[in-house]
Amino acid sequence: MERSRIAVAGASGLIGSALVRSLTDDGHEVVRLVRRAPRGPGEVRWDPERGSVDAAGLIGCDAVVDLAGAGIGDRRWTPEYKRLIRDSRVLGTAALAEAVASLAEPPKVFVSGSAIGFYGDTGDRVVDESAPPGDGFLPSLCVEWEEAAAPAEEAGVRTVFVRTGLVVARGGGAWGRLFPLFKAGLGGRLGDGRQYWSYIALADEVAAIRHLIDGESLSGPFNLTAPEPLTNREITEAMARVLRRPALFPVPAPVLRAALGELAGDVLGSQRVVPARLLESGFRFAFPGIDDAIRAAG
Repeated sequence: MERSRIAVAGASGLIGSALVRSLTDDGHEVVRLVRRAPRGPGEVRWDPERGSVDAAGLIGCDAVVDLAGAGIGDRRWTPEYKRLIRDSRVLGTAALAEAVASLAEPPKVFVSGSAIGFYGDTGDRVVDESAPPGDGFLPSLCVEWEEAAAPAEEAGVRTVFVRTGLVVARGGGAWGRLFPLFKAGLGGRLGDGRQYWSYIALADEVAAIRHLIDGESLSGPFNLTAPEPLTNREITEAMARVLRRPALFPVPAPVLRAALGELAGDVLGSQRVVPARLLESGFRFAFPGIDDAIRAAG
């Protein structure tokens, strides 16, 4: 990849910050989208909920990557928080896509965040990118989120949807909560542990996004998950094995529902998602197995 100018929304998040580090380490110019007054030429003002972007700051960008959005598991899903989850993604993506489409010389590629929540609860069924959306809040959110990128697609910009799985990392997301529990010897399976979790190491997530930025013929949805999803029970055993701690404290489903409310349905739900299109495109995982993914998280 030649030295490029790349705009990143959500640059302070778990994935965004890792992507920015990777790009800058390799000599690329990164433009961060910020919600405050810019502090230098490397920042561009935007307000995703109000649908405003300083499009002039995107001039000369070779790629725009949208990873912004309120945390899915950060709080209980009250009606107000569900609205924030939706608006921070759908309105933000729509604003960025419209800004991209308005440029006389738009970027070569628009990478739009999405999630494997698109598929809903798939049970034991293996699903790839050809599967239809599921039912419920997250699937309907993901459908709306991806549709919000339409202005960029209609302007002829190559548009990629990264349907990300559970990212194995210490710094945030679901795994950011699991690591301290297991290190303290308080980890255990969730519910009956038979639900499939489709995970991906943070380093592979970043490498996959960069692969999709570079792939001039790659567009549409790509599942960013390791090749072999595992059950929560198998992942629990791996966490205990790698961290050398017992996993003695299973959390029963009723307790999860009481603690998490509607979000518990997604924690207990099963998603056996595979990255068919990513593998077909020639991407190679550095940490395909769960043990290596956990070790890579540091």
